[in-house]
Amino acid sequence: MPRIARVTTENGCYHIISRGNQKQPVFLKGEDYEKYLSLLYKYKERYNFKLYSFCLMPNHVHLVIEVGIPSLLKKVLHGLNLSYSQYFNFKYDKVGHLWQDRFKSRLIEKDNYLLGCINYIENNPLRAGLVSRIKEYPWSSYIYRQRNISILDNPFIF
Repeated sequence: MPRIARVTTENGCYHIISRGNQKQPVFLKGEDYEKYLSLLYKYKERYNFKLYSFCLMPNHVHLVIEVGIPSLLKKVLHGLNLSYSQYFNFKYDKVGHLWQDRFKSRLIEKDNYLLGCINYIENNPLRAGLVSRIKEYPWSSYIYRQRNISILDNPFIF
């Protein structure tokens, strides 16, 4: 049975979810989170997409990105997920799939829903009980936004 085609558009803004295979952890140590973020930055530079939000959870990743050309969405996520999988499998002497299925993407509009989506993503560690205050979680764009770290783009500059 063929896959259903993704909904993509020019200058599309997407909520992306990549989940660990069988919901297993994809980050085992702090350096794994750091590696994923360094790869995210590398692919952001390479493909010039806009990053509005992210949250790296132990067994999945949330991103809100905007790509100018629809075909870039697949290239960005393929490169990012493949590079991280190779790093993870080599480091932990694993084989096979790290990610469950292909990444999920939902097209979102740059309006109030975008703010709600960013809020949802950044509060994920709080809802999951990983921290008691969101500012305690180091792998979310919330911290980066508070510290004005340059990897994030402003979603309301057109």
